[in-house]
Amino acid sequence: MLFINTRPVERAQALTQCLAQTHFQVLDLPLLELQALPYTAYLHQLYAQLSDTQIIVVVSPIAVDVGMQYLQESGLLLSQLSHIKWITVGQTTAKRLAEYGIESIVPEVETSEGMLSLPIFKNIPNLKKIAFWRGEGGRQFMMQQCLDQNIEILNFLLYERHLPASTIKKFTQFEQTLAKYEQPYWVCISSEASWHHWIQLTQKNQTILQNCHYLVLGERLYQILQHHSKQHQHCFKIHHIVNLDPNTVLQAMTELERKL
Repeated sequence: MLFINTRPVERAQALTQCLAQTHFQVLDLPLLELQALPYTAYLHQLYAQLSDTQIIVVVSPIAVDVGMQYLQESGLLLSQLSHIKWITVGQTTAKRLAEYGIESIVPEVETSEGMLSLPIFKNIPNLKKIAFWRGEGGRQFMMQQCLDQNIEILNFLLYERHLPASTIKKFTQFEQTLAKYEQPYWVCISSEASWHHWIQLTQKNQTILQNCHYLVLGERLYQILQHHSKQHQHCFKIHHIVNLDPNTVLQAMTELERKL
């Protein structure tokens, strides 16, 4: 069977290697390309406000790298942030942050909902200000939940996300070779942005869209796909997973395959 690995190039290798050792064929088809945004006067103003910020939420390894690079450019020392609690959305991001000597809190479920359920949001008295190191379009739900609780948000837009041009070309080539692959095709969708790009890719080939079994990260994304399925009368199958660890993905696919 075919697994379509939609993770960005810099995050796809571990999952591809894990599945390549099984009976699954793997097609690397990244739905997101990440590119750093420039350091601006507005970002400089945001960094200046970190001295009275209580939490920094870091959403990806690239957010760590760009955030730290711009921290240096801001003239602020990492030692001046010793009072801050750090939250990372997943273990990969936590490991990247640890390379800078920073320990972070990681939710069991690697989603916005998972982060919001962390005890830290109840344990910090008078929680007033949270910074988000993120990409364009990401973590809107979590930020809105914080705003609804009257928590001030420092919105660090550090990178933007695109559908890679190489993916569009590769997808066209994939369409021409469909006959050699056994259905269903397995696809991991890790963000709402990835899902929108997948819909964009498959808009002229609804057969592919409907012949996939989707593994989605978290309950909210699961509901988004469910809504799309009902709205457009599609019949694809959806299963949600709690993290993107290669073994988690492989285990979910193996268990679901037995039920086909």
